[in-house]
Amino acid sequence: MKVAVYRKEHFNAAHRLHNSNWSDEQNERIFGKCNNPNFHGHNYELIVKLIGEIDPETGYVYDMKILSDLIKENILNKFDHRNLNLDTDEFRNLNPTAENIAVVIWNILRKKIDLKHELIIRLYETERNFVEYDGN
Repeated sequence: MKVAVYRKEHFNAAHRLHNSNWSDEQNERIFGKCNNPNFHGHNYELIVKLIGEIDPETGYVYDMKILSDLIKENILNKFDHRNLNLDTDEFRNLNPTAENIAVVIWNILRKKIDLKHELIIRLYETERNFVEYDGN
């Protein structure tokens, strides 16, 4: 019997969408306002979903306090109130699109969470725009 559990978090970060292999004109055409050389920010909403069997001893799929601490230590402390392009190693050479941010978060957490749990990351960049990544 598999059950899904979710942890919702929030962080604020600035970024600039830019491909250094392209001209300024092409970057502007493709990324528009998101290519602003002075950056722009988002209030990201992060949902971490774990799917697994219920432990018969604890009744948990996963201890949510442990999950909360993992997210805070490995994601929020790293990305919250940061300029993703300038302040993080992960995005120094990777365009910080919502898609890439979700994959980076998944890769960080996947190393910390037992493989018996399926891991899915959903990241809202705005209220209406979000991405989801499950490792595939």
